[in-house]
Amino acid sequence: MEMKISFPGNLRVDAEYKGFTIRTDQPVDEGGDGSAPAPFDLFMASLGTCAGIFMLSFMKQRQIAAEGSGITMTTTRDPVSGATTKVDLTLYLPPAFPQKYERAIVRAVEQCSVKRHLQTPPEFSVTTGGLPPS
Repeated sequence: MEMKISFPGNLRVDAEYKGFTIRTDQPVDEGGDGSAPAPFDLFMASLGTCAGIFMLSFMKQRQIAAEGSGITMTTTRDPVSGATTKVDLTLYLPPAFPQKYERAIVRAVEQCSVKRHLQTPPEFSVTTGGLPPS
């Protein structure tokens, strides 16, 4: 996987990947323009949307209609460091969801690949190179 990162102005940072441009910015009170989510917001959204894919796939495989379902993700932060210390996911199941699958869908959502990568983080390497990507 390769992603090109560019700096279009002020504190905006874009990522080009598979023909998509993922735009980020910092909030106005942090010196940005507030024109897009901050990178950390996208990181957290990737956790929630990954859980959503696993939940949706579970229901689709069992031909359970997803209407009326969803997830609320809430986080707890350390007041001193600001680091996220806990992520809570509440699954809202559709009205006709079979009770016999409730534990199974929780287990399925717990398999989210973004979450699993946090539990076994990759090694990071930062180097310098020649010209920036175009």
